[in-house]
Amino acid sequence: MTKIYALAGQVEQVVREHQLWTPGSTIVVAVSGGPDSVALLHVLHMLAAPERHHLQLIVAHANHGFRQESVAEAEIVKRIASDLELPCEVAHLEIPEYIERTGMNSQAAAREQRYAFLHATAAKYGASHIALAHHADDQAETVMMRLIRGSGAAGLAGMAISRTEKNVELIRPFLRIYKTDLMDFCEESGLQYVTDESNNSRKYVRNQIRLDVMPFLGQYNEQIVKALNRTADLLRADSDYLEQEASEQLTAILKRTKGGYQLARADLTNTHVALQRRFIKLILSYLAQKTDTESDSFDYEKIEAIRLGILQTQPTTWMLDISERIQCVRSYDQIDFIHRLDSQGPVAYEYRIERGHGEQWISDHSGLLRWNEISYDSVLSEVRPKHRCIAFFDADCVHFPLIVRNRRPGDRMRILGLNGSKKVQDIFIDEKIAPVLRDAWPVITDCTGQILWIPGVRRSAHAPVEEQTTRLVRLELCSYEG
Repeated sequence: MTKIYALAGQVEQVVREHQLWTPGSTIVVAVSGGPDSVALLHVLHMLAAPERHHLQLIVAHANHGFRQESVAEAEIVKRIASDLELPCEVAHLEIPEYIERTGMNSQAAAREQRYAFLHATAAKYGASHIALAHHADDQAETVMMRLIRGSGAAGLAGMAISRTEKNVELIRPFLRIYKTDLMDFCEESGLQYVTDESNNSRKYVRNQIRLDVMPFLGQYNEQIVKALNRTADLLRADSDYLEQEASEQLTAILKRTKGGYQLARADLTNTHVALQRRFIKLILSYLAQKTDTESDSFDYEKIEAIRLGILQTQPTTWMLDISERIQCVRSYDQIDFIHRLDSQGPVAYEYRIERGHGEQWISDHSGLLRWNEISYDSVLSEVRPKHRCIAFFDADCVHFPLIVRNRRPGDRMRILGLNGSKKVQDIFIDEKIAPVLRDAWPVITDCTGQILWIPGVRRSAHAPVEEQTTRLVRLELCSYEG
């Protein structure tokens, strides 16, 4: 019984150090039926006693549908749960069919569907935690896999003992405990478990790492598993610190927009390269939460392509598709990270403005347009607008009703002080209006289609205020902020 109590004591120490749960927590325990997960379930069952941690446990088993033995294994897990008087949820995932439908590789498909099932089980029981049986040998294999593929400090930090995903805490109480200790625990406790023969197949990279790479490296360092775990622990602390620092600095410079997030180019170029990469990855992870995109898919190449695109001096405008629904757009010195819920682009809009005065909310532009007719004498000192979001026109030369709409192909406007007209597209380029904003930007015309004003950008040469003017039309576009 020594190993039984020793293992429980080790887990309790990890729980205290990392505050894995609070007394009374409800925990979904992922149980495959193998020795690691069976050991985890029994240790947590010991700790769940009212006089210890008073935990509520739910057993969750995923049958991936890969092997004929899966049905029998599910029955064994249900029997173990029954013996411990614990509720048990079993999912029949049929991963082969899912792979055929989606084209995903088997490991990724199984992981995606397994985690979806675990989260669904947590939601059903109101669980705050999902316990996973990954141990120190798994951690060493993970670090080695990521090292071979090429990873930064965050990747080489391996799996976290605890992390939040979809408002549920994923915990790994065994992450500092070695496989041999778990096998000894099962043997001394007389626990029944299943053996997955696919773990000995070299079809999967992780198995190749465990069966071939680790024994080979063991010739040069008998403590290779411990060494890789030590590396992961050191890099985890460094990575957590840098992540916290990046998050705090990013909060100060990142602006939320209607479509996602916006960053000034100078705010990124003036920071260290280590923070630059983390800024970009953090922003992409924020957007991934909105789209249910796997944030791990934002690899080094994608992040570096964005970073270098921001740093380069030319070209100053570009667009990069990061995933199916996430886009990065550079517009001169402004960087927009966009969450494309509507792949059709901005919705066309059109509003009518009648004589007199009134207000019109322009939803696509997030602005409020105000207009009124006034005598020239009453605003003699204000005829020269304070800013580009106010414009005055000779009321007798304006043909009502006015139309407020977004731009259309071929739009042109007569420019004050220039002969002829100019394309609205070229005006936007000259004024450095971000491409992502141009299709939703309001354009104001008279009833004949003559463009009078592009608020915040340029006034036309039409209906100028002159000495003989007696009445004015005053237009003002107020921003969302007021």
